[in-house]
Amino acid sequence: MSTRLAVLASGRGSNLRALHEFLMRGERSSIAKLALVLSDHADAGALAYARTRDIAAASIDGGTLGGDRLLAQLRSHRIDLVVLAGYMRLVPEVVVHAYRGRIVNVHPALLPAFGGRGMYGSRVHAAVIAAGARVSGATVHFVDERYDHGAVIAQWPVPVLSGDTPQALAERVLRVEHALYPPSILAVAQSRISLDANGRATHMHLPK
Repeated sequence: MSTRLAVLASGRGSNLRALHEFLMRGERSSIAKLALVLSDHADAGALAYARTRDIAAASIDGGTLGGDRLLAQLRSHRIDLVVLAGYMRLVPEVVVHAYRGRIVNVHPALLPAFGGRGMYGSRVHAAVIAAGARVSGATVHFVDERYDHGAVIAQWPVPVLSGDTPQALAERVLRVEHALYPPSILAVAQSRISLDANGRATHMHLPK
C-alpha cells in the first residue's frame, strides 16, 4: 500500500508541483501518493493546482485554534506523511504530536543559520546577503514544535554570488529545493529516513 501524503501550502505551490511531477514518474506512484492539499489561503495557487489534478484540496485555518480541524482533515483522508511546502504557519502541537516523525519541511537556508520565527521567503535571502554569507542553500528537516528546529534530513549548499539580490538568490535556492525535496520525501515515505527516539534523523540504506 502506498504512503498517503498531504501537502500544506500557503502560496503558489511550486514545491507541490515539483513533488507531484516527481511522484508521477516510473513506479514512484506505487510508493507514495499525493492524496490531499490544504492551505490557510482560499485563493492559494497550490489549491488551484491540486484541483486541476483531481487531488483533494481545501482551505483551512491551520493556526493553533484550528489544530483539531486540521488533524481531523488529515485523519479523514488517512494521511500517513505531512509535507510542508511554503506553509507559513507553525504547525499546531496537536498535529505535531499525532504525526511525530511524519511531518517534513524545506527551508531556504542551511539550518540552523537563518531560521526561526519570521524567517521565510525573501526575508531569509535578504538576511543571508546582509550578513555577508558566502554560502546559503536548502534544508529538509523533520518538523517539531518550534520554527525550523527539527532534525535535519538533507542539505544542499548554494553559493552566494557577488552582487546577488534576494530575488536572484531565491531563484537558485528554489531550483535546489525542487531537486532535493521530492527524493527526501520519498525516502521518508519508504522509511529509509526516520526520526529516532532521541529526535535524530537516522538513515537506512535499503536495496533498490
